[in-house]
Amino acid sequence: MSIWKKPFTLESLNASSQNTLVEHLGIVYSGFDDNSLSGTMPVAPHTHQPLGMLHGGASVVLAETLGSLAANMAVEENKYCVGLDINANHIRSMRTGSVTGKATPIHLGATTQVWQIDIRDERDLMVCTSRLTMAVLTNKKASA
Repeated sequence: MSIWKKPFTLESLNASSQNTLVEHLGIVYSGFDDNSLSGTMPVAPHTHQPLGMLHGGASVVLAETLGSLAANMAVEENKYCVGLDINANHIRSMRTGSVTGKATPIHLGATTQVWQIDIRDERDLMVCTSRLTMAVLTNKKASA
């Protein structure tokens, strides 16, 4: 059974990234199934830190992007989600290539959600693991 409450396609998700940090970093939504959302990001100079390695902050942006969008697609039409907390453990450095993140829910509650986002390299080795907590809010326009 699918967790998704709002309709979407990869095309519509990627179109929503125009003129945002998501587009600037080259993050592309690349797949979804009934219980997860995935996206890729290049490891290149615009996602590097000064030593030429993938910036930990870029990994956190990928994690929050996937978890936040997934959270918002997993609530009813009159609801939306905002981030409360994120943490990340950086496991492996990278200098080139791309990474793929996969967001899966740990908890989908009425007032909070918790998402696990694992980011892996092209060899499927763990680069970063992150946990994102989201607040579930009611759209005031919808309830008025």
